[in-house]
Amino acid sequence: MSVQKSPDAFRTISEVAAELDVPQHVLRFWESKFNQIRPLKRGGGRRYYRPEDVDLLRGVRTLLYNDGYTIKGVQKVFREQGIKFVSETGRGTVDTSLAELAREAVERGEQDERDTPARPVSSLGRKRLETLLEDLISLKDEIDETLWASEDEEE
Repeated sequence: MSVQKSPDAFRTISEVAAELDVPQHVLRFWESKFNQIRPLKRGGGRRYYRPEDVDLLRGVRTLLYNDGYTIKGVQKVFREQGIKFVSETGRGTVDTSLAELAREAVERGEQDERDTPARPVSSLGRKRLETLLEDLISLKDEIDETLWASEDEEE
């Protein structure tokens, strides 16, 4: 016997995975590819998804599975159309003509990327990028620790 949650209630990763009919590891993978997806994380790394997180995930799922976008394509939709567009796609409230325009813009951009050869990164450039990545990871860890500490204080 399952208890029906309020539409405003937070969901666990297993509840969201079941609702969207995707494995839990896919949701975690999407978090790594789309920084707009940020569930609350509690002690032990447990994820709690707000209703707006679920709408966003549903939008990503729709774009990937129904509309045939690639990961890069969905990233471009996020950049060019915004979070609201992806959420509305998940809720099914996006105007279909807008969705078609977004698809055409992404396809044009992906074609441009294929036509432009990538330039190799110099060893100095690579070292600088690695240093920046380490700094970003360190900052993310500090932010996570601060958030966890403030959550513990609230309890």
